[in-house]
Amino acid sequence: MQTEISSYKRHRFPPQIIAHVVWLYVRFNLSLREVEEMMLARGVDVSYETIRRWTVKFGPLIAHVLRRRQPRLSDVWHLDEVVVKIAGRSYWLWRAVDQHGVVREEILQSRRDKRAAKRLLVKLMKRWGVVPKRIITDKLRSYGAAKREVAPGLDHWSHKGLDNRAENSHLPFRKRERGMQGFRSPGGLQRFVSMQSATRNSFSVPARRRSALTIRYHRLEAFEAWETAANVA
Repeated sequence: MQTEISSYKRHRFPPQIIAHVVWLYVRFNLSLREVEEMMLARGVDVSYETIRRWTVKFGPLIAHVLRRRQPRLSDVWHLDEVVVKIAGRSYWLWRAVDQHGVVREEILQSRRDKRAAKRLLVKLMKRWGVVPKRIITDKLRSYGAAKREVAPGLDHWSHKGLDNRAENSHLPFRKRERGMQGFRSPGGLQRFVSMQSATRNSFSVPARRRSALTIRYHRLEAFEAWETAANVA
């Protein structure tokens, strides 16, 4: 954690405030100016530009630690892609979600073809070190072509109605995209969705933990995980 410890040096605000500001911006559908206003109401005078710089600097570090704390990948993967406009050009955000709704991988690519689908599968397998029992996709033929090259024996279900879990995982991103009025660059989008998904994975309550008490405990665990990742525990 030496990177996180040294990165707080020479900052006017304490690490706890920096981590809290980054959490507000990444976790909720808030603009930079709205976070600025919320912090001012609490007696913390920090500009929206400083909040933006903190998010760029500390957000990826925190998200990286949160992803390392995620449980082992399950054996059923839901794959899907969604088009994103950046500066008038179309890109495709490819996403992999496991059977529990946890986002495992997101890659922004300029194409929607076999090569792009293959890159998603290969990156998933390398990162988690496993081959799934089954992948579930929509009717895009690129998935089948990529699967035949990467893992020919892999069970593949291709049906529009079966891939709702992956399609629903795009909804928080779409909501945030509208609030931010789009993204300025592919790199900025890739960085933000990585932070957003890692944070959402931690704070989203699993279906098996729906009582009021277990929801409260889950959120307390998520706060503890965030503070540990931000090195402010």
